[in-house]
Order: sequence, then C-alpha cells, then structure tokens
Amino acid sequence: MQFVFDGHNDVLLRLWTHAKDGSDPIAEFADGTTAGHIDAHRAREGGLSGGLCAIYIPSGDLVFADPDAEGRYITPMAAPLDPLPSLVIANEMAAIALRLDRAGAWRLCRTVKDIRGAMADGIFAAVLHMEGCEAIGADLSALEVFHAAGLRSLGPVWSRHNIFGYGVPFAFPMSPDTAPGLTDAGFALVRECNRLGILIDLAHITEKGFWDVAKTTDQPLVASHSNAHALTPVARNLTDKQLDAIRESRGLVGINYATAMLRADGRSDSDTPLADVIRHVDYLVNRIGIDCVALGSDFDGATIPEEIGDAAGNQKLIAALREVGYGEADLTKLARENWLRILAQAWREDRA
Repeated sequence: MQFVFDGHNDVLLRLWTHAKDGSDPIAEFADGTTAGHIDAHRAREGGLSGGLCAIYIPSGDLVFADPDAEGRYITPMAAPLDPLPSLVIANEMAAIALRLDRAGAWRLCRTVKDIRGAMADGIFAAVLHMEGCEAIGADLSALEVFHAAGLRSLGPVWSRHNIFGYGVPFAFPMSPDTAPGLTDAGFALVRECNRLGILIDLAHITEKGFWDVAKTTDQPLVASHSNAHALTPVARNLTDKQLDAIRESRGLVGINYATAMLRADGRSDSDTPLADVIRHVDYLVNRIGIDCVALGSDFDGATIPEEIGDAAGNQKLIAALREVGYGEADLTKLARENWLRILAQAWREDRA
C-alpha cells in the first residue's frame, strides 16, 4: 500500500456542520460514519495517512449555477464575509481540531517530523490549513494566534474577495484572469507567512494574485487542489504559464478529485472515470515534472469520482496509476513525499 498525504480536505467543515446539529465530532471521526468522505476507519482502509485540513467559512449566499445547453456556467461570486462571525467560526473549527488531537483521534502536526511520526504510529496526521483568511484582520494579530494553535498553511482567499485579495469564480469555460490580485494587506500577509513559516496556497486566487504572490514570497509556489486549465478550462484550474512558474520554483500542484475540475466538459458528475484523473496527472507530470505533482483530493468539499468514492478508495487511484506505468518510486513521490518536501521548505525545516 502507498500511504497518502493529501493536500486538501474539508473534514473540519463537515464535523463543525454536524456538531451544530448535535453530533459529537470526536465520535464521528474516530468511531466511523457513513457521512462525507473521511473518518479514521476509512482513512486507514485507503492508506490516507494525513493531510491539510481546512478551516473554511461557508458562504451562505452562494448558489452554484447550472450549466446551459452547451455546458457553460458562471456562478456569481459570493459576497465578502464579516470578520467577527468568521473569526468565531474559525475558532470553533480550530477547537474541533484540538479536541480531536487531545482525544487521540488524530494527531495535529506542526512539523514534518510530527507527520512522519504520526504515520509510523498509524494515527491520522492532520495539518491545520485556512482556506480564505476572512477570520484574520489586517493587523494580522489573529494570524499569530492561529499559528500558535497549529496553523501551518493558508490560502489568502477562497473563491470570493476579501481584504487580502481576489478569488476566482466557479465558472466554465473561463480564464483565471478574472479580477485584480493581492491588496496591500495581502502583500503584508504573504510576507508575514514567510516570516512565520506558513505555507501559502494559490488554489483559489486570481491569476494576477498568483503572480503577486510569486514576486513576493520566498517559498515554492503551491496550489494545493488544482488541475490543468489546458484540459479542463474552469477558472479554478492553472494555465500552462502558471504551471511553468510552479516548475521553476520547484513548487507543487495537488491533483483535485473534484469532477468539475477533471472532466473535459466541466460538469459535476460522480460518473467520471479514473482515466480523467490520470489524464491530469500525466499532463502535469509531463509539464512540470514528477517532483512537482501530488494529491489534493478535496474530500468532503466536492463531488468526486464514484470509483474513488471516499477516503477508503484512495488505493484505487494508486492502482490505476500503477497500471498505466507509474513505478513505486514515482508513486511514493505523488502520494506523499512531494508534499513532505514542500512543507519542510515552507516551514523552514530545511534551514534549521
């Protein structure tokens, strides 16, 4: 079995949502559930040994647009969020992550050594990520607090705008060059993440924002859960020019299992073959190299192929990649080692 470290999931959002309805998040994760995509049992079955677990503040006004007769759609951008309610929700999700750690249901990891130790012990290695920084004010004081709580990765924006920058819409077909990039506060956020050793994720930012980060950061460029725009031209996917910049920085792209970002027609349809996932893996490996491609499933945040199903199905993708010619050394890189290399760099462990 190839153990997988995954670049993006929304399990904290699911646990938080269910907790609002009275569910116990520790029991739901540790004891198993039929809900969503990830719990400890299904993760163990599928070799999902850890991943970046997102604090994401939901947009209540977002309604995904239906495709027209030709498959085109543009989902209107969600409205910006108020900072105080966002901070409350982010604190609640971080508290769930800490409670899971204290209960031994997973291990909250702050270093690559922590991740490897959790993997060796058979415990899910969770890394706290923030997907959109609405909970952080321009003075960045909350960033210090979240970092102390274990935050080690963030995306300045989700697919909505905030004080730090501009996000891309959910739209097909569309270029990612849809709006301005970072604001002055966004540039300051990038510099502070560099200082603290927090990974900067480019998965939801506009193309201009991508280039703003690229000229400011001292980290490799990373898009935790994105695919190739040349194959599926949704605004969330990466152009060849962006991919080339990621290659030049020895960065990373995490393959997103979201079917709308895999299919040539851009549709959200679970009846999507693994061949579509492999098509994006092959394209990215050929374009940016085996050392710069990994997995970023979007479990608990997207419609994924039925053949994968949930965390228990991860090895089906690994087996399919093996069948088309990927050897074990390359599969090890794709499954976990490329992520661990990038995290060590972003967290300054390679400079210690």
